[in-house]
Amino acid sequence: MPHRDGVVIRPLRRDDEPFLWDALYHAIHVPPGEPPLPPSVVARPDLARYVAGWMQLSDDFGFVAEERGVPFGAAWLRRWSGDEKGYGFVNEATPELSMSLLPSYRGRGVGTALLRCLLSAAEERHSAVSLSVSASNPARQLYAREGFVPVSGMGGDSLTMVKEFRPLVRE
Repeated sequence: MPHRDGVVIRPLRRDDEPFLWDALYHAIHVPPGEPPLPPSVVARPDLARYVAGWMQLSDDFGFVAEERGVPFGAAWLRRWSGDEKGYGFVNEATPELSMSLLPSYRGRGVGTALLRCLLSAAEERHSAVSLSVSASNPARQLYAREGFVPVSGMGGDSLTMVKEFRPLVRE
C-alpha cells in the first residue's frame, strides 16, 4: 500500500528476516550522547527472540516500509508462550510490538503510518498489543498518541505499554 513520497508499506514475508535483524538493532534506544551499541547485541537471546525464525511462529506478522524496493522500517508482532517472554510481555494472548525506522528516515510520518497499518491489522486478530519502550525514547509519544497506555514499569527507565482493542484479560 503506497504511503507517500514513493514509500510503500507492505506485509512482511519470511524472506524479510535479514532486514528485521537490522530493524531490531535500530529499535534499541540509545540515549543521546551515549555510545552506540555493537551490532552483535541483537544476538543476545533476550533480543534475538524478537526476530529468530521469523514467520515460523503462527502469529508472526507485520509490515515493512520500503522506498524503491529498499526496506527502511518495520513494525511487527510476536506472541510469547511458556518461558519465552519479551520485555513488553503482559500475557500469552497479547502479542508484543517491535518497531523501528532507520535513523535517516525518522521524522517523515512513516513511523506513524507503519504503526497505524499494523494496529489496524492487529485489531482484527487480537484484543490488545503490548510493547516495551524506554521512558526517554521519543517514540513513547507516538505510542501514547496511538492509544498505548503504561501498565507497568520494568525498573530502570523501561515501561510496558498496552493498546487495548477489547477488554484485556489480566493474568
